[in-house]
Amino acid sequence: MFERLREDINSVFHRDPAARNTFEVLTNYPGLHALLFHRLAHRLWRFGLKWIARTISTIARWLTGVEIHPGATIGRRFFIDHGMGVVIGETTVIGDDVTLYQGVTLGGTSWNKGKRHPTICDGVVVGAGAKILGPFEVGAGAKVGSNSVVTKAVPAGATVVGIPGRIIVKRPSEDDDVRRKEMEERMGFDAYGVTEEMPDPVARAVRSLLDHMHAVDDRIENMCKALRKVNIEYQNGELPPLQEEDFDCVRDESEEPRG
Repeated sequence: MFERLREDINSVFHRDPAARNTFEVLTNYPGLHALLFHRLAHRLWRFGLKWIARTISTIARWLTGVEIHPGATIGRRFFIDHGMGVVIGETTVIGDDVTLYQGVTLGGTSWNKGKRHPTICDGVVVGAGAKILGPFEVGAGAKVGSNSVVTKAVPAGATVVGIPGRIIVKRPSEDDDVRRKEMEERMGFDAYGVTEEMPDPVARAVRSLLDHMHAVDDRIENMCKALRKVNIEYQNGELPPLQEEDFDCVRDESEEPRG
């Protein structure tokens, strides 16, 4: 028991630079308190003392703001940063070295009994406010961006952002960690959702298409000018103008409108 507690405290130091000493972690980290309450409640749940287990879970929610169903299975070195608003359902399975930020929901989409909550594999990081809903697997080492809503399985090593969640980075090999991190920074994974870039990959794709359209339009205009120089009688029809305001929803705030 004390070995597991030591592991949990060390995991806080490894993942939270604000942690200063062991006493502070033991007394002021609601994520750790919720985990300790859950271990007791989960043991009672497995022994068949389900009402007592649920009562302990409810008390833990009042004290910590974290709701973990006593039936959920949680691995080693689990860390909830800040904790407030985290909800973990009954049939959730969480592996080792998983990190959740505040406001995360690991929920279900069915009222049927049986497996209805996600399985979170080892080393997964789930950003603030994300919702993972359904009985599927989030693969080892995956990252779920802030405020994403994930309703389908996530491959190992992938990064998912958006509503609904879409894969923007998938690690092809163990030797590609550096490029993966660079891609994540460029594409917008952020546990707190404060990235300056637009995180929605669909909007990003539309924006790229618009850039391409502008380039094609400029090239056609140059070709028409060249044809008029060769043949003075050449007539070219005017293309309908594009209204810039129609595309504000897919343009970064930092971008200047094109003339």
